[in-house]
Amino acid sequence: MKRLTYISKFARPLSSKEIEAIGKVSAPNNQAKNITGVLLCSQGIFFQILEGDEENIDRLYEKILRDRRHTDILCLNTEHDIKERLFPEWSIQTIDLDENTDLIIKPIRALLQTLNESYRILEKYTQPTVVNIISNGANPLLVPPRKVEKIILFSDIVSFSTLVEKLPCEEIVAILNQYFTICTNIIVAKGGEITKFIGDCVMAYFSGEQADAAIQASLDILTEIETVRISAPEGSPLRVLYNGIGLAQGEVIEGNIGSHVKMDYTILGDAVNIAQRLECLTRKLSRSLIFSLEVKNSTAGVWNFVKLGKSKVKGKEEAIEIYSIDDRVTKQPSSNAEMAADISNYLDKIKFYH
Repeated sequence: MKRLTYISKFARPLSSKEIEAIGKVSAPNNQAKNITGVLLCSQGIFFQILEGDEENIDRLYEKILRDRRHTDILCLNTEHDIKERLFPEWSIQTIDLDENTDLIIKPIRALLQTLNESYRILEKYTQPTVVNIISNGANPLLVPPRKVEKIILFSDIVSFSTLVEKLPCEEIVAILNQYFTICTNIIVAKGGEITKFIGDCVMAYFSGEQADAAIQASLDILTEIETVRISAPEGSPLRVLYNGIGLAQGEVIEGNIGSHVKMDYTILGDAVNIAQRLECLTRKLSRSLIFSLEVKNSTAGVWNFVKLGKSKVKGKEEAIEIYSIDDRVTKQPSSNAEMAADISNYLDKIKFYH
């Protein structure tokens, strides 16, 4: 048998009668499938334990994941090969803790609220892939590594070390948060996934069939950064916020990598290294977006490609063919040295006036 425990939020406010109805409808269905368990409801939170035949539990949980009364569903624990049920007499016991005034119920309500808040906080620090694995009732630590085709995206802030050197901590964090928010929102909207933030660098990936989405996401990020730059008031460091983006495609290893102390679910491989190197090339070639031949060849849309020739990148014996898009936002206003000097001079000026 299998036991599954999950927590979720009400997708909309539910009355005590609606909560009671959930139990009345679920009880005969669960009884027919020999599923037992308990459902606790409190302050807009569902907390449920289900136990029974593994196949029946999986089907029921898939149904719950599609249930419009639930949102932010997170599987807390999955136990396989259980020998004894915790609730052998309850096909589904629904308990509305908000309707119960017993003193013993108060700490249970507080416990559920704390549990929910703790897991929501952990979600913010956890890669979406891991959250999805957990939400689907699986243990991410047991997911075997695999080779997959990915398009890797690296985005970095131009002259970030100069910003760190010349700006106070609060302003640096504010700039980073705004930059990360722009990148995250656009990448996720286009179907990509953020894998990590490394200093001022965003590392993300798309599936091998999403070359067009990866390029469009890159252009959208550059456009949004430009909008922030233009709309920033005189004296704001956002006036000199620029970034470069590198894209590369290839087979990578995806899975759990780390030690018994710290584990990371990540990707690694040649394409990851190349994407990072191509992002660095944006400084030398005065292009804000550079991508590999493999990315170009994977596109299905119509793009104004610009061939930048071949370039030797660290870690590769042969030079690789690189491209950009003929678009205003991909053209840097000046050479890297000039941009770095302009950024430094501007920051010195606003520092003097402040």
